[in-house]
Amino acid sequence: MSSVKRAMTIAGSDSGGGAGVQADLKTFAALGVYGTSALTAITAQNTLGVTAVLELPPDLVAAQIDAVLSDIGADAVKTGMLANSGIIQVVADKAREYSFSNLVVDPVMVAKGGDRLLQEEAVEALRNLLIPLATVVTPNLPEAAVLLGRGVEFLEDARQAARDIVAMGAKNAVVKGGHLQGDAVDVFYDGRELREFTAPRIDTTSTHGTGCTFASAIAAGLAQGMSVEDAVARAKEYVTQAIRKAFPIGGGHGPLNHFYKLW
Repeated sequence: MSSVKRAMTIAGSDSGGGAGVQADLKTFAALGVYGTSALTAITAQNTLGVTAVLELPPDLVAAQIDAVLSDIGADAVKTGMLANSGIIQVVADKAREYSFSNLVVDPVMVAKGGDRLLQEEAVEALRNLLIPLATVVTPNLPEAAVLLGRGVEFLEDARQAARDIVAMGAKNAVVKGGHLQGDAVDVFYDGRELREFTAPRIDTTSTHGTGCTFASAIAAGLAQGMSVEDAVARAKEYVTQAIRKAFPIGGGHGPLNHFYKLW
């Protein structure tokens, strides 16, 4: 175990344990990666929604990143809820300072229940400061629409959105198809070719934290030395099985079963 790989999540917490840092750390552990974290916000949250949010000071976010990277290090870094432009600026600064080699940006904007997790003023900072540093950006359709300032509703829209996010500076993009009709089709673009990852849609309410889990699974794969395309393929399979084998928790959108291989 001396060569265990390390991945860090920079994201908000979810008191219900289904999304955010809690989902990220579960995913890292399930896929054999040592996980660390830097909290950006504390949310009071369950399967029904978000009832309160406290955004942490940017200097405290910076201190957490410094504490982890100056000692433990990271083979990959994943971002989730960044909340505001001050925190985005700090993360971008630290990405350059520590030369993040594998940065997965999940542009978290709205919780499953519709609660906003990114201030409107921060969208421009996300576009200009962080996306150009990203190895992979993983928006769903509504997030891609906000990033690009236009509607993204159909599969062809998702294909063009993936191309345009790479044109914004990201090395790769995956536009997730959870909001499409029919099968869940994720569109991957590496700057040269499009590839689509398809899975049957599962009839379930256990979908809380799918985006966090998917991005974290990609980060775990990159930390372990996988190519971006292979990391995305494994992440797609992992999330699909974690949804399929989920069990009911709470009265709303329940969590995935991150440890389905063990339970």
